[in-house]
Amino acid sequence: MTRRVVLLFLAAFLLIGTVGQAQAAGYRYWSFWDHEGDHWVYATQGPSLARPSDGDVQGFRFAVSENSGDAAQPRGTADFDSICARTPAEDGTKRVALVLDFGTASDAPSGETPPSARTACARVSPDATTADALAAVADPLRYNTSALLCGIAGYPKSGCGEQVSEHQEKQEKQGPTTAPAQQDASDDDGGPSVGLVAGVAVIAVLAAAGAWQARRRRNATR
Repeated sequence: MTRRVVLLFLAAFLLIGTVGQAQAAGYRYWSFWDHEGDHWVYATQGPSLARPSDGDVQGFRFAVSENSGDAAQPRGTADFDSICARTPAEDGTKRVALVLDFGTASDAPSGETPPSARTACARVSPDATTADALAAVADPLRYNTSALLCGIAGYPKSGCGEQVSEHQEKQEKQGPTTAPAQQDASDDDGGPSVGLVAGVAVIAVLAAAGAWQARRRRNATR
């Protein structure tokens, strides 16, 4: 019986871990990419530090991602000759091809619709950064106080790298619903959900019942 009690407590801990993982979906932000060869590589520098060379292709993708390992890549044409076909080279400048992917409706903040993906060829000074190239073709840009790129071409209108839970993501996809008469405070302060507390409580009750039965059997055998 003692073994059963241990297993019940172990199940409680597994339940806590599973619920915690289910609640976290990731962050909604613009990711920055370099196109190398025939594939995209997550950029190791921010656009305000990176200094592309003439002929480089760089991309931006707006999406909800947990980290750089699962970040969604820019879609569409990523060929310099195609993107900059109508922008001839000029002395004293460089050309940078940019792929701007505003993401899908499921990644969009509530109430906003992502613009169609597009490409642009920026002709800038030789020492220009990617941020300079981006500003030349996709104004207005929006940054936060930490110089994090928050919006490209005015999208999205607000927010910047905010964390998004799976519950919140589902609500945004489904649209507004009627709010309950009273909302549990734990939903706002990051505390445990009602379902989690109830689940742990049930397991605790079962564990206590198992311990009581074990004591009863020991007493009966004396």
